[in-house]
Amino acid sequence: MAPLHNRISRKELKEKISKDPTPRTTISFYCYFKIDEPGVFRDTLYKELSAIGVLGRIYLAEEGINAQVSVPTTNIDLFRSYLYSIKPLEGLRLNIAVDDNGKSFFVLDVKVRKKIVADGIEDPSFDMQNKGRYVDAVQMNSLMNDPDTVVIDMRNHYEYEVGHFVNAIEIPSDTFREQLPMAVDMMKADKDKNIIMYCTGGIRCEKASAYMLHQGFKNVFHLEGGIINYARQVKEKGMETKFIGKNFVFDDRLGERITEDIIAVCHQCGKPADTHTNCLNEGCHLLFIQCAECASQFEGCCSIECQDINHLPEEKRKELRKGIDKGQHIFNKSRQRKPLQRK
Repeated sequence: MAPLHNRISRKELKEKISKDPTPRTTISFYCYFKIDEPGVFRDTLYKELSAIGVLGRIYLAEEGINAQVSVPTTNIDLFRSYLYSIKPLEGLRLNIAVDDNGKSFFVLDVKVRKKIVADGIEDPSFDMQNKGRYVDAVQMNSLMNDPDTVVIDMRNHYEYEVGHFVNAIEIPSDTFREQLPMAVDMMKADKDKNIIMYCTGGIRCEKASAYMLHQGFKNVFHLEGGIINYARQVKEKGMETKFIGKNFVFDDRLGERITEDIIAVCHQCGKPADTHTNCLNEGCHLLFIQCAECASQFEGCCSIECQDINHLPEEKRKELRKGIDKGQHIFNKSRQRKPLQRK
């Protein structure tokens, strides 16, 4: 029986995919539906997707599936056919990346979790079937022209920072579970307005729209397929885009260019920049924005300290990394504005 987990080091796999010329397409999808035995479904999914060369990150829970994957382009029809053979996924919308180099993932991870989106909701009467109304790109643009419309960004600060819809309200937190009650409190005065919620691919704003309805709001909408689907529809229809900047994505690309606007700044020098990177000191791995000049000056590190550590022998660096829990290590987390070290 073939192993149902990866057995090769991630470093080797990353080097392998970087040299592999096979054209690949990045695809994301999600679906809220009842999974009675997520563990069993997980093993079947891993086996079937491995067989057609799929890489990526898939989360399963009793409430459904959330996936971001890279598929050999020649196998997209096989991939789609397999997914659609699963009854609740039949005809499911697949979000295809708009700015894709084919190197988004280098390993297949399929994991079972308590929820596919950690929401902190404990109320047993909460029902994901009672969700807001979908809007497509045309409807989104139309509603945004209405002064009685409020647009809410249900993503984290570091995502909003590099790109967002014009006049969208940011919920100032880096965790979805905190954002849900905050959104309710922030919108109390606008309860009768049209409320459109959006996120990267649709999974968070769909749950957020259901939560707002659960809290008594009436005119709640959510962007079908999120920013990814919106950008594709705008391009196909030759429409005006009301999203500016970059769409942050959770794979090795760390962003899809939607418009040429650069609305963020380098976290080290303050110059216009919107390229996210992880500090090359593995004991830090901070996610931050770095311009090309600072990337060269700091050799891909976030500070002089990390740069100095990265010059040490590997054994010494390993010793320094022992016991470090980086957690969700993100610049500006909790809206702090501490500049990174500069020479």
